[in-house]
Amino acid sequence: QVQLVESGGGLVQAGESLRLSCAASGRILSINDMGWYRQAPGQQRELVARITRGGVINYADSVKGRFTISRDNTKNMVFLQMNSLEPQDTAVYYCNADVRSGIVTIWIPYWGQGTQVTVSS
Repeated sequence: QVQLVESGGGLVQAGESLRLSCAASGRILSINDMGWYRQAPGQQRELVARITRGGVINYADSVKGRFTISRDNTKNMVFLQMNSLEPQDTAVYYCNADVRSGIVTIWIPYWGQGTQVTVSS
């Protein structure tokens, strides 16, 4: 089994910054893509940022220039630096990773439990 644990959420004012971290553990042979998604009340879960094992990055238009995703492949971790936060960034943020656990090359997506980010105006 594989577990993803997020940390770093909290309550901040508009314009401030937060850094989210996500650590993957368990039966991991390798990790392909890792990413961050968010879900605001009454809305669908949406992509925030995603990074491949080789470092290719994709951002949602709404966070470009403000958020930075990075990863540490040696520690099976992914990070999200969030600057210039806005009230519309308020959501539960989820970590996601595509994990290979066995000899067969099958990537299974795993999710963390989510961490709340609240931005007040």
